[in-house]
Formats: sequence, C-alpha cells, structure tokens
Amino acid sequence: MNAGIIGVGRYLPENIVTNLDLEKRMDTSDEWIRTRTGIEERRIAGEDIDTSHMGYRAAKEAIDKAGISAEEIDLILVATVTPDQPFPTVSCMLQEQLGAKKAAAMDLSAACAGFMYGMVTAKQFIEAGTYKYVLIVGVEKLSKITDWEDRNTAVLFGDGAGAVVMGPVSEGMGVLSFELGADGSGGKYLYQDDYVVMNGREVFKFAVRQMGESSINVLEKAGLSKEDVDFLIPHQANIRIMESARQRLELPIEKMSKTVHKYGNTSAASIPISLAEELEAGKIKDGDVIIMVGFGGGLTWGAIAMRWGK
Repeated sequence: MNAGIIGVGRYLPENIVTNLDLEKRMDTSDEWIRTRTGIEERRIAGEDIDTSHMGYRAAKEAIDKAGISAEEIDLILVATVTPDQPFPTVSCMLQEQLGAKKAAAMDLSAACAGFMYGMVTAKQFIEAGTYKYVLIVGVEKLSKITDWEDRNTAVLFGDGAGAVVMGPVSEGMGVLSFELGADGSGGKYLYQDDYVVMNGREVFKFAVRQMGESSINVLEKAGLSKEDVDFLIPHQANIRIMESARQRLELPIEKMSKTVHKYGNTSAASIPISLAEELEAGKIKDGDVIIMVGFGGGLTWGAIAMRWGK
C-alpha cells in the first residue's frame, strides 16, 4: 500500500508586517533584509489568534480538499514548537474542534523539520495498514517567541499553518523515499531560551550542506536522477539556502517554490504552505516528481521524494 497526499490546506493571518515596518522598530533596513534573506514581508497573528486557531483553519481546508469527513481521520499529527500551552496538545485541541472523534492525536517537535517528520510517521501507519487517513498539520506562532529587539532573528520569522491529509494512493504514486536526521551537537546554534536564539553563520553552513545532500539522497533511494525532478519545495528559511539546494539539483528557477518573500520563515508550516500555493497556481501536476526538504533546530533535517497524484 502506497501513502500519499490526498488533500492540502493553509492559513495565513491577515496582518502583514513589512521590512519597512521593521525599519521603524530596530536598526535594520529593507535592503539589508532582502539581500540577505529574500524576505520582504511576513504575517503576524494577533493576540486573539493562537496556534490551534491557525491549525484548525488549515486542517479544515485539507480535509475538505481530501473529500472525506473529519470522522474518518484516524490520527492527527501536529508539528509545532509554539503550542498554545504545554498540554493539552494542539493535536488534541484540533481533534475536538474538527469533530475527529475516532482520531488518536499527538504533537511532534522537530522545529522547522517537523512537518517532514510528521509525513514520514504518517507513511508508516498507512503503509502498515494500521490507519487509513492521517492529518498532518505544520503550524507556528513564532511571533510569541521572537525577541523584537533582536534584529538578527526578528526579521526572519512569521506565523502561519499548512496541513495535508495522507492516505492510500495508487501504486507508484505518493512517497517514494525519505530521509530523516538529527545532530544534537548543533543544538547550541539554534534554540529557545525565553526567545529564539540563533548563531546565523553556523546554521547557514549546516543548512546549505544538508539541504543539498538530503535532496540527492532521497533521489538515489527512490532510484531517480536529477533529471526526473519536476519541482522542489524547500523549507522557506532563506533564499540563499534555498538556492543552494536548487543548484545542487540543477533545477531551473521556475521549478523551485518560493514563498519566503511573502511569509518569511514559518518553521514547520513553511513546506505545506508552499505546497498549497503551488498546487493552487497549477505548478504541480499528477505524475510530477517532487522533492520536499527542510532543516531546523535540534539540529534536525528531513527530505521526501514523492510522485504527485492519487
């Protein structure tokens, strides 16, 4: 039994904060942010919108697009490092809000690679025949753990949610291969104290190396070559890191998803948000080979090669 994506959804808060807005708050500039990160603006959720609210909106859309009911969901996995509170988990809150009465529920914490970890976990349950439909939500309200006085991190992050429903798909479709990894010795480079703390130079070096390596590794595991790749969806952290992965795969620029300029780094939400946008734009078609790859604090990373379609 093959596991694939059968429905996708996203949610972005309405409030837009531009680089020019940040210029007024701290010692930075639009030009400095754009040239180093590719970010032009980001969405910031209001105090009345927490992680579970955004996750619910994305999840509801994904379930509707999948053409199933919430009661058919067997498992809910939420990838987040910014839950509403330590417990109950966001996944349990979504189970109640969606009316997914028979679903088991748990949160995953692998930072920006969390959505990849969630998809791979779902794959195991579906291919084993244990569960039929699994809802995976990547959602973050990073604004609540961002130090708005620290120009090195405050310019990077945004809030948002993306979600997919995974289930059985036809032979040859769905997830073809994956790679998950971690290097705990790098935890000191990206962590949360009261706020996010990052050694940008070290994280950049790690990400440039790992995004390219993981992309090539999942291609090889799937028995595919660079020429077989139709679309790349990298974690939307920094345009220079994303470009390094694209160049490693020798892909033309139009075959790489780019939403970082609009939404900034939304951590676990960035890959599903980008997937939803590219599907809506008609850039991904049935039969296309897609690479999804991400990295995050931990340090963690994950990549998936999949053939799109049911």
